[in-house]
Amino acid sequence: MRPALSVILLTTLIGAGQGLFLALFTVESYAAFGLLARQTGAFYGAGAAIALGLLVAGLAASFFHLGHPERAWRSAARWRTSWLSREVIVLPAFMAVVVLYGLAHWAGINPVLVELPSGAPVDVTAILGVAGTLLAFALYVSTAMIYACLRFLQEWHTPLTVSNYVLLGGASGFTLASAFAAIAAPGLAPFFAGWAIVLTALGLVSRAASSLRNGRLKAKSSPQTAIGARHPRVRQISQGFLGGSFNTREFFHGRAPGVLSAVKWLFLLLAFVVPLVLLATALVTASKPGLVAAFAVQYLGMLAERWFFFAQANHPQNLYYQAVS
Repeated sequence: MRPALSVILLTTLIGAGQGLFLALFTVESYAAFGLLARQTGAFYGAGAAIALGLLVAGLAASFFHLGHPERAWRSAARWRTSWLSREVIVLPAFMAVVVLYGLAHWAGINPVLVELPSGAPVDVTAILGVAGTLLAFALYVSTAMIYACLRFLQEWHTPLTVSNYVLLGGASGFTLASAFAAIAAPGLAPFFAGWAIVLTALGLVSRAASSLRNGRLKAKSSPQTAIGARHPRVRQISQGFLGGSFNTREFFHGRAPGVLSAVKWLFLLLAFVVPLVLLATALVTASKPGLVAAFAVQYLGMLAERWFFFAQANHPQNLYYQAVS
């Protein structure tokens, strides 16, 4: 498939925004049970603002992928059967919760509604945090299932697609949270960095597993099945028409196999190996620049990973256009 920059930005930006929100609510949950120090409303408000900024940027990028942006609202109509429609519904709902969560903390409108038997308070932001967590995971699944539900694209049709979206988004979000905490609440930076290491390591295992799986796939279709011929040797010698078409532009990336191999090793280094080293080093040395660098490098790796994710998918229609692809 041909990777679209707008979709690459959409999935990586909202993934990091979701992960950052989950990181913020994780800290608030720990603090409610006395496992971490309580933070100010300004800390949560600023963190929510950053998460919202990533979500808005991702949503804005998605509009560049639409042929008729004015009709975007129609994409929510098929929510019963379409994962894209579900994503379109869940994303603004999640953004609304992030806004309310940030405002409640920032304005100090956070009354305790009830106390648990353990004494932990259940306040307004706790309710919003639980709702936001459910929506964040629903959004991860909806986004991933847009691709994982496509049976004819073997590289995507696997549960590993869902786990990769969840783990990679969570890893980038917690890495961003550690960089944010290094500036706004240094005492929390080791907590976030520790979780970022765990999620990045799990993401590496999941992404490596999907890469190994995809490398062993055998195509279910062949030139013979594509045209209904039984001859053992079928070779295409012409594109079939003089110029390019939508099919030749949108369903193949046009890059040599060596480029894909180089990008694969690049994203494995930038998205996983280098951030793990930077995060571990920052934990030992308490380096603020190290945490900021870890997120910057990891996000570049996420961009490369998502480009590879789309480029690696081999659409069966390319059997008709071998001479071009």
